[in-house]
Amino acid sequence: MTSPIQNQSQPPQNVDLEKLKAFLVSNVSQTFENSPPSATERREVAMQILQNAYQRTNLKLAETLRIQLFRDVMDDLFGFGPIQPLLDDIDVSEVMVNGPRDVYIEKKGKLIKTNVVFDNDNHVLQIIDKIIMPLGRRIDADSPTVDARLPDGSRVNAVIQPVAIDGPTVTIRKFTKDKLTIAQLIEFGSISESMADFLRACVVSRLNVVISGGTGSGKTTLLNIVSSFIPSDERIVTIEDAAELQLHQDHVVRLETKPPNVEGHGSVSIRELVRNSLRMRPDRIIVGEVRGGEALDMLQAMNTGHDGSLTTLHANTPRDALSRLETMSLMAGLNMPLKVIREQIASAVDLIVQQSRLKDGSRKVTYITEVAGMEGDTIVMTDIFKFEQTGVDGEGKIIGELKPTGIRPLFGERLKAAGFNLTPQTFGVGSTDLFAESRSAPRRRR
Repeated sequence: MTSPIQNQSQPPQNVDLEKLKAFLVSNVSQTFENSPPSATERREVAMQILQNAYQRTNLKLAETLRIQLFRDVMDDLFGFGPIQPLLDDIDVSEVMVNGPRDVYIEKKGKLIKTNVVFDNDNHVLQIIDKIIMPLGRRIDADSPTVDARLPDGSRVNAVIQPVAIDGPTVTIRKFTKDKLTIAQLIEFGSISESMADFLRACVVSRLNVVISGGTGSGKTTLLNIVSSFIPSDERIVTIEDAAELQLHQDHVVRLETKPPNVEGHGSVSIRELVRNSLRMRPDRIIVGEVRGGEALDMLQAMNTGHDGSLTTLHANTPRDALSRLETMSLMAGLNMPLKVIREQIASAVDLIVQQSRLKDGSRKVTYITEVAGMEGDTIVMTDIFKFEQTGVDGEGKIIGELKPTGIRPLFGERLKAAGFNLTPQTFGVGSTDLFAESRSAPRRRR
């Protein structure tokens, strides 16, 4: 084995690709201090410096190896190192770094191990620092976890030692550069046309909607698409841990939480931002995800004139979503009776949209459920649409149908008042008076 290079200004004498790359990166970085402001010009200048540095090594690598080496150096300088090609691949939806030698991706819903490797733990830490430094966030032994985002809005979570035992861990959930539309979701089979029409009517009619689902089920993507139904003449305030929502409207105020500084002071939580947003004259409040006591503040906002609010939370079923809302509201520390909290939920939340990731990797809206009110101490829920699985084909793909249940919502009059005369067929019924039964039919409890 060759000894480590002590002076990076001198080229390596023996061909060791890791040391050669380190030499080239160091050489370009040192010569790149007075660089042009334009990103394109910076890349051109860096490439010229890189070629000159390579020529000074007097090495004659194979052309394919040289091109790959140059690409790795440019990715280290201008991108995110070895994982940059994975981030550029439009078919890759998630990148998972489990230490320097184990990098996995999610592609078309399946986990695949790649041949991508980092030089060592420090190389991974350099990439983490490159992601979080522009955002004013920090990660160290005292604060070993961090949530951040890439410039394109992709979500990043990083964990380092001493919490991550086997080396720094990075999880990047990518967002597609081309914003998905409701038409594409219909084409993919993630939602039916009737469900899409119904959701559009609910959002425009200012119903309060909660999108629930498991990790990686597509909640944020669905929230992006559903929020596109909000009329463009309304003022929207978004609140997130790491700003990743990509709304289509012009009048959007984006708020992001702030972690504490080195002394542990100066943090701004989602709960504080929700409270502050009420003073910002919002027509709509969108909380990227509720995880704690801010759930109660969100419910209060929904109950005090801020109709049409949207949020997401982690839950496996619509009923679990209500249970989680109860638990998170109790985390606010106000010692409210459980029945009072349930009454707040039943009064505030109109609709729960359940997004699920199925075993074959596909993502679908599996339930659209109305929160119909209280019956005793229990919140009554009614499925308006649901996904029914009928089997699995020879390739493991799940077969099923997205269809209405035949029950129409109690808030039908609100939809009519907003100008939406949805046909009876939308709900799978044949009555000519669309909302006649919704006012008198017995409700089905989940």
